[in-house]
Amino acid sequence: MNSKMDRRKKYTRMVLKDSLLKLLQDKTISSITIKEICETADINRSTYYAHYANQYELLEEIEEEFIEDLTVTLGQYNFSKEEEALQMTEKLFEYLAEKRGICETLLSENTDMYFLKKGMVITHEFIFKNWHTDDRIDQETYDYINMFMVSGSIHVIKNWLENGMDKSPGEMAGILHRFINRGLSGVK
Repeated sequence: MNSKMDRRKKYTRMVLKDSLLKLLQDKTISSITIKEICETADINRSTYYAHYANQYELLEEIEEEFIEDLTVTLGQYNFSKEEEALQMTEKLFEYLAEKRGICETLLSENTDMYFLKKGMVITHEFIFKNWHTDDRIDQETYDYINMFMVSGSIHVIKNWLENGMDKSPGEMAGILHRFINRGLSGVK
């Protein structure tokens, strides 16, 4: 009996998540009502409230699950040297291509800023953690440069997804890697 209940609970949560993601394609999170989510999911409001307090809590769970899956996926690779950063970047682009629909939705203006901020932390952790800078640059300046590169990388990813992934993950990894290592002079 308990296993059946767990399956129903998982199914309900999955349907609610899918419904919210569908609604987020056209509306902002702040304008989506619980009633709309329930109608889209074909689930009553009391069932919704048995799982989530509001639409933000549901969105947060979607974001957390995505981030956890991304972290686990990238964590499978042990690219610890700077020269292996290109391979890690390509793995990141491959993952994002595979999860294109949810990535586009979570990176859109219709969600909150949490996902973007968390994405910046992950990008830094997996792509830039071994990026070394000139010893003459102080830590504060390095932090600004790093923030610029991470946020720029996130927006490159967002643009790539919005453009229908017009370049392969390998090509995108190469472009990003060359820019990070050589600036505009390295981009052809």
